[in-house]
Amino acid sequence: MQRLINLAKRLRDPETGCPWDLKQDFDSYCKCILEESQEVVEAIQKKDWKNLKEELGDVLFNLCFFINLAEEKGYFNANEVIQATESKMIFRHPHVFGEEKAKTAEEALAIFNKMKKLE
Repeated sequence: MQRLINLAKRLRDPETGCPWDLKQDFDSYCKCILEESQEVVEAIQKKDWKNLKEELGDVLFNLCFFINLAEEKGYFNANEVIQATESKMIFRHPHVFGEEKAKTAEEALAIFNKMKKLE
C-alpha cells in the first residue's frame, strides 16, 4: 500500500506531477472513487474475476490518493487509518476477539451492530 501512496505523491508533485492529479481535492476526487466502486460491484455481479482484480486495485489506489490528500493537509496518515480501522474491527467483533459467542451469521451481525451502536 505504501507503494501506491508514494505513487499518488509522485502524481501530485508540484514540479514533476500530473496537472490533472494536482488539481484534485477531496470534493473533486469523490467522483473517481464512486465510479471505481461501482465497477467493483459490476465485476462481482458478472463474476468477472479478472476484471475484479483490476477494479479492486483501482479502488485501493483511490483510497491511497485520498490518504495522500489527507497527509498533505496534515489531517492523518496511512498508519493512523490502518490503526483506527484495525481497532474498530476488533471492537466490533467481540465474538472473535473477546468473550462473546456467535454460532450463526445472524448472531454475529447482531453483535456487530450492537457494538457499532456503542461507538
